[in-house]
Amino acid sequence: MSSTANPQAAPVGEEAKRTLGCFDATMLVAGSMIGSGIFIVSAEMARQVGSPGWLLAAWLITGLLTMAAALSYAELAAMMPRAGGQYVYLREAWSPLLGFLYGWTLFLVIQTGLIAAVAVAFARFLEILWPWAADHRYLIPPIHLSSRYAVSLSTGQAVAVLLIALLTWTNIGGLKYGKLIQNLFTSAKLGALLIVIVLGVLIGWNVDAVRDNFGNLWEPRGYTPTAPGLSPETLFGLMVALGVAQVGSLFSSDAWNNVTFTAGSVRDPQRNLPRALAAGTLLVIGIYLCANLAYLVVLPWEQIQTAPNDRVAAVMLDAMFPSFGAAVMAVAILISTFGCINALVMSGGWAYYAMARDGLFFRRAEALNRAQVPGVALAMQGVWASALVLIRTHDPATQAYGNLYNNLLDYTVSAALLFYVLTVAGVFRLRWLRPDVPRPYRAFGYPIVPAFYICGAVAILGTLLAYRPATTLPGFLMVLLGAPVYFVFRRKSTQALPA
Repeated sequence: MSSTANPQAAPVGEEAKRTLGCFDATMLVAGSMIGSGIFIVSAEMARQVGSPGWLLAAWLITGLLTMAAALSYAELAAMMPRAGGQYVYLREAWSPLLGFLYGWTLFLVIQTGLIAAVAVAFARFLEILWPWAADHRYLIPPIHLSSRYAVSLSTGQAVAVLLIALLTWTNIGGLKYGKLIQNLFTSAKLGALLIVIVLGVLIGWNVDAVRDNFGNLWEPRGYTPTAPGLSPETLFGLMVALGVAQVGSLFSSDAWNNVTFTAGSVRDPQRNLPRALAAGTLLVIGIYLCANLAYLVVLPWEQIQTAPNDRVAAVMLDAMFPSFGAAVMAVAILISTFGCINALVMSGGWAYYAMARDGLFFRRAEALNRAQVPGVALAMQGVWASALVLIRTHDPATQAYGNLYNNLLDYTVSAALLFYVLTVAGVFRLRWLRPDVPRPYRAFGYPIVPAFYICGAVAILGTLLAYRPATTLPGFLMVLLGAPVYFVFRRKSTQALPA
């Protein structure tokens, strides 16, 4: 099996300087995972599963699956410590086409859509402190491309675009700037989350809420049926609700794999990458579970389910500090989202760089700049993420405007999960195909732990296909649309080779 789509390409990442240590890599894992989701998604999950006990169980399932995947990826990361990470693993385990389809989806939606989403979340929480940064305060009113799509520039969108530009610019300047920002803001947001949790337990402890939530831990109430006639009061309905609820918790726990994109820049990667993946995911999942426990000891179940705009954490702090709780939470989320965007920006460019080295992306993206980072790839990522911020969806019936990236991310949740499954399955395949290749780290609990992840993720995929086909099937179609693009790049790459 060829190691690259272009046999003339130099080994991916050989020019990159290995400047990231174990702490840097761990902060990148944690910083990529923690954005704004943990402060919001528990409300929707609570409406889906219907009881406090199953809300905690849903987060625990997410934690176990994420840890199982991370421990499996660690074997691949130590075996192939090259820039590109998951793209490289899929290419080597399965085929260059499958690797490209992942990279195509990563650039089109997964990475850039996440950057856009978190940047807009930053702007929306900034509005609490600075009302000028509002989504409805237009600098350029919506210009319709069709009845359903438009472009606009509000002050909130301007903040998001400027933030993306700022962090793209700092990361183009080199990893020393990117990792400094990352370490600072990830440490700050971990501290902020811990403070919120401790305040909830020590100051916000609500005897009535604790009695209601933990005295009726498994009793379904206030839920929204997953489908007509299907409720968490039946075993089957509960299993479906738990599967659908994973969309929120898995989305909030996603992007832990971003550290693998930067593998070519990690010192002693055979040791540091597995440690960073294990430590970073374990740290974040532990904090997420504690955050949900804090919600449950402060807020009655109904308030969690009906939190305005699903901002559970803001409601919790407002209950403890009515005069300034919302502002404190806004500051915490601004710190969190800023660090998350930096992590996503810093790591994403390396995946496109690896693809370009294989002749499967725009050729200019294969160059490292004087700071030894893929500056052009980072700029391309920033431009497209900014475009996703500016493109709006429009509902002719209500005249309401939405965000294109929200739709795209909804569509690709299942596709991203499928790529995770295929990557973990690659551990089995590569052990069979290349048993003699050195493996400095072997997946913990192999074959049980990787198989657990595959079975759990496939069960969630099956649930989403059955009960959320309107968002699941378009995501798979979006991935498949990359196939003809792959052959275009491949043909151009072949034509460029010397005779």
